[in-house]
Amino acid sequence: MGLFNRKKDPEPARNEEMVELGREYAIARRHRDTRAMNRIMRQVGNDKDVTDLSDFRAGQETYDSIPPIPRGRNRRR
Repeated sequence: MGLFNRKKDPEPARNEEMVELGREYAIARRHRDTRAMNRIMRQVGNDKDVTDLSDFRAGQETYDSIPPIPRGRNRRR
């Protein structure tokens, strides 16, 4: 029950390819790149494994957790 318990629960193995596809999908969604979004969803659509989809969602959430940079107003007008 110590505060400094070194025992860690082993993390489940992640499919890094699906995590990366999730990040790319989130980037494309933020930039409104529908062509890239459709291409990525076609790649993901072939794989119907539940763990792969959870890795895909985890990749999206890692990018979505980064707040967008606020754009300045165009003051020249």
